[in-house]
Amino acid sequence: MQLTAEQLDRYQRDGFVVLPGLFSPEEVAAMKAELARIQAIDTDHLVRERIGGVAKTIYRVPEADGPTASPVFHAAARSPRLLPPARQLLGDEALYVHHTKCNLKTAIDGSVWQWHQDYGTWKNDGVPEADPMSTALLMLDEPNEANGCLYFIPGSHKVGLVEPEFDDRTTSYKLWVVPKRRLLEIMERSPDPVPIVGKPGTVVFFHPLILHASGHNLSRFDRWQVYFVYNRVANRPREVAHPRPDYVRSTNWKPLQVGTDDVLAPLKEATDA
Repeated sequence: MQLTAEQLDRYQRDGFVVLPGLFSPEEVAAMKAELARIQAIDTDHLVRERIGGVAKTIYRVPEADGPTASPVFHAAARSPRLLPPARQLLGDEALYVHHTKCNLKTAIDGSVWQWHQDYGTWKNDGVPEADPMSTALLMLDEPNEANGCLYFIPGSHKVGLVEPEFDDRTTSYKLWVVPKRRLLEIMERSPDPVPIVGKPGTVVFFHPLILHASGHNLSRFDRWQVYFVYNRVANRPREVAHPRPDYVRSTNWKPLQVGTDDVLAPLKEATDA
């Protein structure tokens, strides 16, 4: 798959581009089944909500090993539907997955994600630059304003990096967030935040400097999403004093090769075996 000139321009202008219907209902169902399987595992590769103990975030699903490894997500990250567009956006053939998180915002219990820029964390990981990175968001449920959909401030990636502050109080997930005063200044001169909604199987590529957040899930429906963070191999993290674990800051910098478009093939092979 290749992005059109219009889609590339939209990404540069707004900081994101929406690609509906990239994955089928069958593929989405298989991915959700994989996450249901993984969230039952007792491992530090996932974070649970303070209330209820349900899984909030699962890491490192596209790798070939580890407690959260999944052959379906391994195939999806390398599929012709994700890897070639990522190469286009980043202008490089040699990419790897720096970070993956599966956000399981469950009905009623799913908590907020404060306003932040992803690169605020990745810079602290030792990643030298923001522009050689892009995230592919894959919707596994249909997000809406009631179940805590994501919001973007269009064009806010052009502001550059806003010096973040560390929030370890608001939720069970510790996060580098945009300070409130600076956030309000940016909002005053930016378009209003837009809800990022779509049918399951929709993919959204977005820039690591775009300001984004999501609210509490007030509905009876789950809102599950997966994020694949692509980075140029040449932009891999430099050494830092206290690096985060491999499951959130990958050290597998081998360039990805485009794989099969049949992302369910590994499951079929396992069943046949």
